[in-house]
Amino acid sequence: MPMSLDGYQDKAQEHAAYKASPAHDGVSLYPFLALNEEAGEVTGKVAKAMRKGGPIDAGAVAMELGDVLWQVAACAGELGYTLSEIATMNLAKLGDRADRGVIVGEGDAR
Repeated sequence: MPMSLDGYQDKAQEHAAYKASPAHDGVSLYPFLALNEEAGEVTGKVAKAMRKGGPIDAGAVAMELGDVLWQVAACAGELGYTLSEIATMNLAKLGDRADRGVIVGEGDAR
């Protein structure tokens, strides 16, 4: 059964075990630091397949993407956002860039 982004975020927080981590301005730093670690595990699975010349293990990569999603959900929550708010903001940004013909490029303010 499909789950909403916000439903996932609420359920994922039940497994948060980092609340005692160092904070800055009241925001726990752990999920922000761990996000890059989890993303690295995704790219590591793909890199390993490339190095060995074999297929990408889609199931293993999907499991790691789930860990990335968990960290993104935690980061959003630390900032006071829901995942659906983050998704809506992102689509609005991409739509604006597409409308202005700058979907491909560099920089936040393009």
